[in-house]
Amino acid sequence: MGDPTRHDPAPPHELDVLRGGAVDLVPAGGLEEKLALGRPLRVKLGVDPSRPDLTLGHSVVLRKLRQFQDAGHTAVLIVGDFTARIGDPSGRSDTRQMLSEDEVAANARTYLAQAGRVIDVERAEVRGNAEWSAGMTMGELLRLTSASTVAQMLEREDFRARYRAGEPIAVVELLYPLFQGYDSVAVEADVELGGTDQTFNLLMGREVQRAYGQSPQVVLTVPLLEGLDGVRKMSKSLDNWVGITEPPDEQFGKLMSIPDELIVKYLRLCAPLASDAVDEIERRLADGSAHPNDEKRRMARSVVDLYHGEGAGAAAESAFDTVHKEGGVPDAVSEVALDDAWVGDEGTIWLPRLLVGAGLASSNGEARRAVTGGGVRLDGEALTDPEAELVPDALRGRVLAVGRRRFVRLV
Repeated sequence: MGDPTRHDPAPPHELDVLRGGAVDLVPAGGLEEKLALGRPLRVKLGVDPSRPDLTLGHSVVLRKLRQFQDAGHTAVLIVGDFTARIGDPSGRSDTRQMLSEDEVAANARTYLAQAGRVIDVERAEVRGNAEWSAGMTMGELLRLTSASTVAQMLEREDFRARYRAGEPIAVVELLYPLFQGYDSVAVEADVELGGTDQTFNLLMGREVQRAYGQSPQVVLTVPLLEGLDGVRKMSKSLDNWVGITEPPDEQFGKLMSIPDELIVKYLRLCAPLASDAVDEIERRLADGSAHPNDEKRRMARSVVDLYHGEGAGAAAESAFDTVHKEGGVPDAVSEVALDDAWVGDEGTIWLPRLLVGAGLASSNGEARRAVTGGGVRLDGEALTDPEAELVPDALRGRVLAVGRRRFVRLV
């Protein structure tokens, strides 16, 4: 019998899949050299639980990790339960507020279930980097800091820009790339994946591995996904995101709002369509034989199907049309029970408090903005007074809506 741990070099078509869609592969030819080792590679992806939800932006690199899994390699998912306390400074113009251990732990608990929508978590090696970083001695930390120089750190565009502008750079921010690099040492990574905004951190991993006597990892970066605004990187903090575990109707409605020029990119990065099929759609959009709205619907249906099962996309599309074309209410509307705690001294409920309690706004301020912006309706009738006081008995059985995608029936 052959060695069950041996992994034959990838055939040409498999290598094409693993390299497919990559923006950069460092060093050139490095992936081929790693594959020629004849064993499953250890392919690392780090995610910091700085927020509780994973978005379609995260799914781009998770899908690449799944491709390596499907090719027989070991997915090593690092949940940054230590580094998230610092916060990744990549692309920041100021120092990120440090999270507490409790905040990080609460966010981390949601990550595996969400990541499991894309990768096979059961076959993955899942590690928290507090395991090796939280208990570092001062001597171990000094050894780690010797792996880089201040000059190397200032090669980072964001650090350099802040330094030149006289903006503060906390020392702890300079440590972040080193801690991320040490993760690669701890798990003996052969390959590390990340978005293009992570290039500096991933390359630092190679330097740290060299300093610790390890063979440097191959760095593979994937494109960043612009959010619903079509301009900035998808991010919850920018409110331009689509969550991979959001309800089907919410996903579909959000995806229908992307600019037409992003249809092909979303098809390539988010939808389970073959590359040649996307090429054909791109050609037909370019010559005018395909309508952007039709292809946007195709994209939205396929993404919803991917995360909620076959047929979910068509159902979400039908609900979308009910609301947008017919001005109606979706068939399936979640119910929210009116809470006595929302009732004020006068026996009425302040509208912003109702919206927050019903889960249609995250704060009174957000609720007030939704009302003044004309986005709040009760049984289809606009509510425009943010100071409105509503009688509970007059609300029961009625549908409260914010925007065109969020509805609840009050009971």
